[in-house]
Amino acid sequence: MSDATISTDASDLTDEAAALDAADELRAKRDAFTLDDTVYLDGNSLGALPRSVPARLADVVAREWGQLRIRSWEESGWWTAPERIGDRVGRIVGAAPGQVVVGDSTSVNVFKAVVAAVRIAQERGAHRDQIVVDEATFPTDGYIAESAARMTGCTVRAVAAGDVPTAVGPRTAVALVNHVDYRTGRLHDLPGTTAAVHAAGALAVWDLCHSAGALPVGLDAHGVDLAVGCTYKYLNGGPGAPAYLYVAREHQPRFDSPLPGWNSHADPFGMDTSYTPADGAVRGRVGTPDILCWPAGWKRRRSRPYGGPDVRYVPAGRVRSVTPAAHAERGSQVALRCADAGPAMAELVRRGVVGDFRRPDVLRFGFTPLYTGFAEVERAARVLADVLDEVG
Repeated sequence: MSDATISTDASDLTDEAAALDAADELRAKRDAFTLDDTVYLDGNSLGALPRSVPARLADVVAREWGQLRIRSWEESGWWTAPERIGDRVGRIVGAAPGQVVVGDSTSVNVFKAVVAAVRIAQERGAHRDQIVVDEATFPTDGYIAESAARMTGCTVRAVAAGDVPTAVGPRTAVALVNHVDYRTGRLHDLPGTTAAVHAAGALAVWDLCHSAGALPVGLDAHGVDLAVGCTYKYLNGGPGAPAYLYVAREHQPRFDSPLPGWNSHADPFGMDTSYTPADGAVRGRVGTPDILCWPAGWKRRRSRPYGGPDVRYVPAGRVRSVTPAAHAERGSQVALRCADAGPAMAELVRRGVVGDFRRPDVLRFGFTPLYTGFAEVERAARVLADVLDEVG
């Protein structure tokens, strides 16, 4: 469905959506999730429940914990889960085995990644005392960058994500950038920005929370240094599911975590009072893995080109899209600015279309490739048009 060839006739669009669904290779995947007649367009906040999870979780609780108990650290693979599941995430984000470790929250992993990256950069030269940050970043990333700067003797420079390539320079230690803007859905140039950061002699840290699982990432292919992300959005890991940390193989020998824990020790059961880091991605671990929160199964497919046609159903002048129109410039969501956004979203939810409201005036809709169909998007847009006519 290209942006340039969408029919503006509602009946034509309904027929076209049905035809696209009939031909969609992902159509059968929807049955793998617990869904109903609601049009669920909030997978960029919390992914739907895979049907396999309740039985798997029950087995972990009843058999692995209830019967095997302490034996499960070895017999059920609990101890090696952060690396084993990390390799599965690695396949999704384009990382070869041994570079991703799963555990902790996204916030904790951002802290580990930024501080460690600054330390690596400052080994190259003490003059590198600046952390460049995407000025529209999710607030926590900005808070953590400020804290990391205080810890490492750096200052923070906030610039637009698109300006990072020209903002980095000889004083830059690290650039922390979001792959997809959480509010607008804009997709940022990961390959080009990473190359520009490297040309300045700095390291690139990417936040993948709103891209991994919906868009190709290619961490290895594009030479990314470190990256972090969550697993409860497009990866459908559920509330409380741990985040992940990617450390490129070339940086692992110099990865100096600001949170050294016994799980990342070279000899964790030696209980040595001095810290010797393990080799490889294990250095990204801190404490005991939270086994009951591990995601059950993740798959990745390319996001469908939803973003262009949706706003064509909406009454002119009532909303303005803040998501780029060009498919190559957007993530797997559409964000619409609307004066009545709060009441509109409440009414949408009441009518069975679930997105989310971002203050003060943004309606945000996320599209998960594995279970969102074209006809659902068409239905959501029609309901939105009706709601806006009524609340205005």
